[in-house]
Amino acid sequence: MSTKLMGTLMILLVLWGGYRIFVYYKEVKERGWYQEQQASGKGVDPTQLAGMSYELNSSLSAAQSQGHAALKKWLDTYGRQIQDPRKAWIQLDYCQSVFRDNPQEARAVFASVRDRLKESSPVYPRMKQMEKSFN
Repeated sequence: MSTKLMGTLMILLVLWGGYRIFVYYKEVKERGWYQEQQASGKGVDPTQLAGMSYELNSSLSAAQSQGHAALKKWLDTYGRQIQDPRKAWIQLDYCQSVFRDNPQEARAVFASVRDRLKESSPVYPRMKQMEKSFN
């Protein structure tokens, strides 16, 4: 082989290696970001959580926009039809909205969520963040 061909192959090999290192670094960085988001609960889209039929979304949105009294009434009406993790998320929303007016009610609802959530739940990181405020 000629030296020019060998030099060209070496340059291409170094460029390809650099590219592979760059791709690997980018994947590791994105994976770390994703895990941080999951750990903090920020990467969770509550509308995508399992446990509630899509037919209830519009009534839930209306209740949330009307305040904590309407959300409490909505939970009393539809709570039996909803399962975790979506139910836990909605109840944590309720805890946040009612805490100022009725901290005892907020703590009671929060305690029920805390008692039934497992560490594997996508809502668990959010509950852990809120725990300091509700103890």
